[in-house]
Amino acid sequence: MTKRQEYKVLQSFPDFEVREYLPCVLAQVKVSANYESAASIAFASLFRYISKGNKTAEKIAMTAPVIAAQSGLKSEENDWYVSFVMPAGSNFAHLPHPNDPQVKLKELDTQTCIALSFRGRATLDVTKNRIEQLRSAAKREKIALSDENRIARFDAPVKPGFMHYNEIVIPVFLGEQ
Repeated sequence: MTKRQEYKVLQSFPDFEVREYLPCVLAQVKVSANYESAASIAFASLFRYISKGNKTAEKIAMTAPVIAAQSGLKSEENDWYVSFVMPAGSNFAHLPHPNDPQVKLKELDTQTCIALSFRGRATLDVTKNRIEQLRSAAKREKIALSDENRIARFDAPVKPGFMHYNEIVIPVFLGEQ
């Protein structure tokens, strides 16, 4: 079974959860493409990286989810950051450097986020609707959010669409740090 990104639930609301994600490292590729193509384009580079496409030819375990993120509510609609979460306990200093210059390693500290889970294909229309739904629910609860939207997909594209498990994850805005 594929390991998942680690977090603990801090609070549950009717429409979402507040989670604390543990520190992690992302292998990330920036792609300028439409949403439907971005993950497919980036996947090959990311998969090569974890399949010995790195400076030490080391195989790295696959984890879930695959994250497609946009930074900024008004960001260019075709700029996506597609990421694999590295296995729990990984740190930047001990991961092999990618052979592909498009793959960048990014270390994340502990992060508080809100998350909304849903089933079905994570199409552009569905995800836009879920992001809007999640942002509205957070506003009702007076939770300030960052301007980043993450679409987390947990299943292979070959799995029937109605069985897909997905999440929208948005970091909580904590003010100046």
